[in-house]
Amino acid sequence: MENLVIRPARPGELAAVAGLRWEWLVEHGGEALGEREEFVRHFVEWARDNAGSHRCMVLVRDDDVVIGMAWLAVVQRVPTPRAPRRASGDLQCVYVVPEARDGGLGGALIRAVLDGARELGLERVTVHSSPRAIPAYARCGFEESPRLLHARVAGA
Repeated sequence: MENLVIRPARPGELAAVAGLRWEWLVEHGGEALGEREEFVRHFVEWARDNAGSHRCMVLVRDDDVVIGMAWLAVVQRVPTPRAPRRASGDLQCVYVVPEARDGGLGGALIRAVLDGARELGLERVTVHSSPRAIPAYARCGFEESPRLLHARVAGA
């Protein structure tokens, strides 16, 4: 039986995380993605440049292979007199390699990110989900909100 660990990504694992992101894009019909190596270089640089606002958790197999990831983007919020320091989070890019899915590992990644959000004192965490993943997020405590709206301002 393999040993699996969820923990913050280490700097040396960012290329593997970039590879997971590439696989996610390919899996979801990404076309004209460009060169994988160029993307990996850009992604690693982006992750290092944004380490203060974007935290990555990884799912690692006992042979040190990264097989899953989840990102928490932390956004500072406007202060109030009662809460001079406020922040919220957005859960992004939750991905587990196909051969490791449907065993609760995605949910474990989601819960790990939510635990980190609690430790940071975030007010809430949002997520933009694929239809397939909605039940996993719901099992972890996410629910629909009639007050959370979004406007599409650019083609994504």
